[in-house]
Amino acid sequence: MTDTSTSIRRRFDRAGIVLAGLCAIHCVATVVVVSALGLGSHFLFSPEIHRFGLALALIIAAVAIGWGALKHRRAAPFVTAMMGLSFMGGALAMPHGTGEAVLTIIGVSLVSVGHLLNLRPFTKRT
Repeated sequence: MTDTSTSIRRRFDRAGIVLAGLCAIHCVATVVVVSALGLGSHFLFSPEIHRFGLALALIIAAVAIGWGALKHRRAAPFVTAMMGLSFMGGALAMPHGTGEAVLTIIGVSLVSVGHLLNLRPFTKRT
């Protein structure tokens, strides 16, 4: 794999980590803002935001994690990220609230770990 393609994959991994962080902030902020102030529930709880975020996470993970798996043949980044995406998908089936936020935060954490594992340089065991 060329240096350019590796650089692009690494950018996708970093974008995945940033997206996961933003998602976690959104979840916590939504619960806090809506619970404390009762504001923004229509916008912050909008199912479209969650569907769009999951779709974006799926695309970024598919490109970065899939590309990385093809390059370094390690299962850990792929399995970890897919578990996280499953938690995020499960959160969409939950009613809005703390349970949904917890599942989403678990999911985005696992996706972030998958991207971090994907960024680690591959070393052969001898």
